[in-house]
Amino acid sequence: MRAILSVVLAGFLPLAAVAADGSAPELIQPGYDVELDEFQWTHRPVVVFADSPEDPRFHEQMERLMEGIEALKERDVVVLTDTDPAAKSALRKKLRPRGFMLVLVGKDGGVKLRKPHPWTVRELSRTIDKFPERLREVEERRGG
Repeated sequence: MRAILSVVLAGFLPLAAVAADGSAPELIQPGYDVELDEFQWTHRPVVVFADSPEDPRFHEQMERLMEGIEALKERDVVVLTDTDPAAKSALRKKLRPRGFMLVLVGKDGGVKLRKPHPWTVRELSRTIDKFPERLREVEERRGG
């Protein structure tokens, strides 16, 4: 299973690369050295925590996210992962997960959703699409 996830992630990492001018963050990146403030007003972080990279729920969540990568891009989502509780990252200190946890953070920096089990991109998209700032984004893109 780990080998399969590695191959899947390797296939999508070129999609997640930073632009040459550094203007866009990687779509999927480790969250050990990241502060949520870096994404305020530009992206919606989805933070995936697990106590081990071997956690089956972590693998399932990452596979689900990979399946809907275009929908995530469209909603300005950046996925941050943290599978090492011993690292005591800033994300862990701020969000305080217990075992596996999926956390959706809004562009305003507020926690919008916490789930102790994997979610599909469709479920995440439906939640994001109800946010007032997302409704404004869609309206602006329509030219309204």
